Amino acid sequence: MTTPTTVFASTTPLGTVTVEPLDVERHATLLHAWITHPRSIFWGMPDADLDAVRREYERIVANPHHHAWLGRLDDVPLFLTETYDPAHSELATHYPVAPGDVGMHVLVAPPDRPLHRLTSTVMRAVMTFIFAEPAHQRVVVEPDVRNEAIAAKNAEAGFVVDRLIQLSDKRARLSFCTRAEFAASPLGKEPR
Repeated sequence: MTTPTTVFASTTPLGTVTVEPLDVERHATLLHAWITHPRSIFWGMPDADLDAVRREYERIVANPHHHAWLGRLDDVPLFLTETYDPAHSELATHYPVAPGDVGMHVLVAPPDRPLHRLTSTVMRAVMTFIFAEPAHQRVVVEPDVRNEAIAAKNAEAGFVVDRLIQLSDKRARLSFCTRAEFAASPLGKEPR
C-alpha cells in the first residue's frame, strides 16, 4: 500500500518501489541507524548522534535547492535519496552547471535479509524517479573515490566519470549521466 505522500511508484521484480518526501521527525531514528551503520562510512557521519542527524536533515529539508526522499520497497523503508541543484552547491565551482542538471545521492539501508539485485533495483528506481521530471536532463554525482561499490553501480546506471575533484570533505569522482546514457545502460534496459 502506498502512503498518501508518495510522489513516485514503480513496479519491479522485487516489489513496488515508492518515493516520498522525507519526514525528519518521523524518520530521524531510522536515518540515524542507516547513516551510522559501518556500511555507510562514505556518507560521512559514522559517529553522529541522533540530534546531529536530525539537524542535518532539517537543514536539507529547509533548503529550497536540496531535497531528501525516503524510498520504500513494498511499503518497508529501504533507502534515502537526495536531489539537489548543483548550481547552489560546492559543485558549481568545479564544472559549468548546465540547465537541467540535478545532483543525486543515494543510500540503501542494510537489508534484514539479502535480496539479489536490490541495489540495482533501487538505483534504477531513483534514476527513473529523477528523469520523470521533464526538466531533468542530466544527473550529477560526486562519490568518494574510495567507494568502489557505488562507482560500479554508477557505471551500471550509465554514469561517465568526468574527472576527480577535491571537495571540502572528500576527493570525489565527478560523474554525469544523461537521459540517453541511462536509457542505454544495463539498468535502463532492464525490465521494470
